[in-house]
Amino acid sequence: MLLTQSLATPSAAQSQPSARERQERQIILPSNPDEPVPEVRVAANIATYLRFDAPIDRASVEVEGRATRFRVVDTGDRTLTLEPAVEPGSGEKLGVRVRYKDGATPAYATFSLVSHASLVDKEVQVVRRPRTVEALEAALAEKEAALAALQAASGPAGLVFSGRLNSDGVQARRMEILPGAQGGLKVLKGDGYRAGPWALAVIRVRNLPGQKPWEPGEAKLTRADGTPVKVRSVDMNKAQLAPGEEGLVAVETEAPFWKVSEALHLELLDKSGRRRLSIREVNL
Repeated sequence: MLLTQSLATPSAAQSQPSARERQERQIILPSNPDEPVPEVRVAANIATYLRFDAPIDRASVEVEGRATRFRVVDTGDRTLTLEPAVEPGSGEKLGVRVRYKDGATPAYATFSLVSHASLVDKEVQVVRRPRTVEALEAALAEKEAALAALQAASGPAGLVFSGRLNSDGVQARRMEILPGAQGGLKVLKGDGYRAGPWALAVIRVRNLPGQKPWEPGEAKLTRADGTPVKVRSVDMNKAQLAPGEEGLVAVETEAPFWKVSEALHLELLDKSGRRRLSIREVNL
């Protein structure tokens, strides 16, 4: 909690003249914690509006003496309204701290509320100091490093790093697809991939002309004896298939516990659960 620096009782401030010049101004937040905390001049029964240059976390707002010293403390997405019922005494400072949502520096806006004999801040624009070229270059280098790590994790190296690809390698097999259509869909071809920690069925599906748009919703995979195989994910390389359009559907399973020679049964259901696609001979 922020500390009060009190050199006089709050009641002393109430003897000051009530007619004060109301000002609108801008304050720049320090980027160095050793710099002085900006002061905002407030007065009893007068609302002061703080307007921030970026969205703030409304739940993070801390106002010292909020319950006993203020008539109004109201937060918006980019605003904070303060109306003291009892203003700070002479030399007294009340702390205010607000956290920004965007995570940029500084992450917090911190102020001291003070009283002034002849001035009060009616509206204050709160801005952060523009970042230096050096700071921007450092931030850019950090983002580029994070992007490079993400790209590595999404490629073959990422499979090795995560343990999803090991010295056992990957076995690939072509599926035997029976001719015909089901539910307005046609399977054009399919491939099965098998590694130690996972298996993957990849099929190319065409949504036939005249049909409604299609996207996979659920996949069920079972062995010949009816034992279910856990499906980890169902993905498609497009958001949905328009009539006459083709796409690749990938169904990932748990670590294979069945024999390579065993054929599995795959069922694909769309989001509505009404259009079903059944493939009997799935080799993984």
